[in-house]
Amino acid sequence: MRKRFKDYLPVTLKGMAMGAADVVPGVSGGTIAFITGIYEELISTISGVNFSLVTTWKEKGFKAMWQQLNGPFILALFTGILISFFSLMRAAKYMLENHPIMIWSFFFGLVFASIWYVGKQIPKWNFKIVLALVIGAAIAFYIVSLPPMAAKDSNIYIFFSGAIAICAMILPGISGAFILVLLGAYKKLTDAVHDFDFQTLGIFAIGAVVGLLSFSKILKWLFVHYSSFTLAVLTGFIAGSLNKIWPWKHVLQTEMYGDKEVVLKEASVLPWNFNGEPQTLVAIILMLAGFFLILGLETFAAKSSENTHATN
Repeated sequence: MRKRFKDYLPVTLKGMAMGAADVVPGVSGGTIAFITGIYEELISTISGVNFSLVTTWKEKGFKAMWQQLNGPFILALFTGILISFFSLMRAAKYMLENHPIMIWSFFFGLVFASIWYVGKQIPKWNFKIVLALVIGAAIAFYIVSLPPMAAKDSNIYIFFSGAIAICAMILPGISGAFILVLLGAYKKLTDAVHDFDFQTLGIFAIGAVVGLLSFSKILKWLFVHYSSFTLAVLTGFIAGSLNKIWPWKHVLQTEMYGDKEVVLKEASVLPWNFNGEPQTLVAIILMLAGFFLILGLETFAAKSSENTHATN
């Protein structure tokens, strides 16, 4: 149980890593949460948001409500996410526009290693577990290969877009921003941000809150009752998303959303078939850097856990 400020500093750093992933289209903050070992606590905390918090506040005060909410964890995590949004957004945009192979290679190695990291948490493998992994991978591969839908402007559609996109954001392997593009709601949301259309943003936010609270409860129930199957499906989601972040692609179709050019259709190719400088050696080095970063984080986390148990 965390009690001191320094105990929450790692949570803020993990939040920064999640935020860094979320500013890169195609990479899921949920994957980073899984890699850094806070995924189940995040889902459990979100699913614990209910009206009993109001009762606790009235009967026992704000401090008791804050502890029931796991408020320090939420505050530390979202502080880290916001720091990344404001500090890394420009850097990520610059890298995506000027050095896309480099940034995609690093994330490919990072996400590839996370398949092994998440999968090794499954205590016992059998045919049903493998089947769940394959189904999860097929679903994710199908989703990231879908063409975008035609744009919809109704408030009900914006509400459900918010609910669906936020669910994707907490699923490892699936990018919430990419889901908005698929749903045809990305332009509507970016226009609303640009024009300060608070009505549209409010409807989207309400949908996101409803979706997050509902979906987190489902995920928590699945972890409690079907932990291995859930881990297998989520591992499949991560594996199935690798095609989306493969560094070498031919862009087939793009569309301008305001001042942003969004890729609608692309095809993965091998480095020697890439139309341009493939930067193969640099890409391989960055893939390995991302891969070994995950191994290093896991080793560090394991040693920290051993030290904590030894101290206790």
